[in-house]
Amino acid sequence: MSEITEKYPLKKVLIICAKGNLEDVLAALVMTNGAVMEGIEAKLFFTFFGLDGITKNRMNSLHTATVGNPAMRMPGGLPFPSLLGILPGVEAGVSAMMKSQINKLDIPTVTEFLEMITAGGGEVFACKLACDMFKLKKEDLWEEVSGIITVGQFYELAEGHGTQIIFV
Repeated sequence: MSEITEKYPLKKVLIICAKGNLEDVLAALVMTNGAVMEGIEAKLFFTFFGLDGITKNRMNSLHTATVGNPAMRMPGGLPFPSLLGILPGVEAGVSAMMKSQINKLDIPTVTEFLEMITAGGGEVFACKLACDMFKLKKEDLWEEVSGIITVGQFYELAEGHGTQIIFV
């Protein structure tokens, strides 16, 4: 256990991923995996477009949002003109550059992160409402998804002291 977790006894985190772009899904996976590695009980809940992170036919082809992303920068640090994101091929090119940087840093893929999380005792859930809305069934999702649950069931997982809910 780290010095931080000894000082602030966090026992459980429930992390919600509601966006399906590469950077938001990876943020949720990094945070969940970090919790598991620190010995903190971790549950990861994918809802709405975040479901792309655990939908078999989408999870390994996530893109980087180029339109409306104020943090997007061009090489050299200049702001990326959001309007360029609407041009054909720009989002694919930016996504390819982002994936290249991720590969250079040897950051695990979405599937590898999910495998590390579940191997370490973390659990992954899908939102029932979002699955119903997008007509997704358990067989459409990554094999190790623990279940398709309601928001109420997700909140029940927070029982006890020392639980933090994090929305990514």
